[in-house]
Amino acid sequence: MNLLEQLKTWTSENFWDKLLGFLPNLLGAIITLAVGFWLAKLAGNLLVKGLTAKNVDPAVHPFIRNVVELVIKFGIVLSALSTLGINLSSFITALGAAGVTAGIGLKDSISQFASGLQILISKPFKSGDFIELESVSGKVSEIGFMNTTLNTIDNKRIIIPNSHLTTNNIINYTAENKRRLDLTYSISYGDDISLAKRVLNEIVTDNAMVLNDPAPVIGVKAHDAHAIEIACLVWCRSDDYWTLFYELQETVKLKFDENGITIPYEQLDVHVVSRDA
Repeated sequence: MNLLEQLKTWTSENFWDKLLGFLPNLLGAIITLAVGFWLAKLAGNLLVKGLTAKNVDPAVHPFIRNVVELVIKFGIVLSALSTLGINLSSFITALGAAGVTAGIGLKDSISQFASGLQILISKPFKSGDFIELESVSGKVSEIGFMNTTLNTIDNKRIIIPNSHLTTNNIINYTAENKRRLDLTYSISYGDDISLAKRVLNEIVTDNAMVLNDPAPVIGVKAHDAHAIEIACLVWCRSDDYWTLFYELQETVKLKFDENGITIPYEQLDVHVVSRDA
């Protein structure tokens, strides 16, 4: 009797008996899946609470939670299959063979996942850090399975593959709690250098965001073709960097004007020589 005839016989003669006999196992498998998946989600929630209590970087919470939930759900699926009477040894063997085949086709995804683990272990950045990679920059909001998410200063979302982060140079602007702000101001050759330096020193000394240690450095940087360049190097908290930048730029212009210090701009003198026809 061929397969089709066997199916016809099973369908017409023993369908209800076989269905009723199989129903308890099917019901048990469904309950196992429902309860197991609920427990996996509960375990994920409890894990996140524990990670938060331990002050673990929030950006990696989704990554760790997803890994734990996937492992639990995989075990639940195996348990449900066992309840249905499926031979797990054969299933795992077949799954392993399929995994090898899928691994070849998904090597890029596996590389992204491995890079995500590398980021978690080496911790080149964490949630809230402002990083720059090649032509993009932003604040780290999430480190996921395959990608890391950045939010730019104008609130755009950038998704970067994890492997790209582990194979390229990264600038982490907020890894340290303080940064140096490097500014250069130009004055005319006819202006008093000592006065300009004194004005700059008063400005940075009076600003509460400027740190005293390391001390500010103010000095002549270069003799340009059109101006004398004075460097003003000050340290501040990383969080104050841009606020201090904009504040100093405005204050310096106002104070230079008050003290008659000229900020020169490049100009070209044209001499017209008339010739008699």
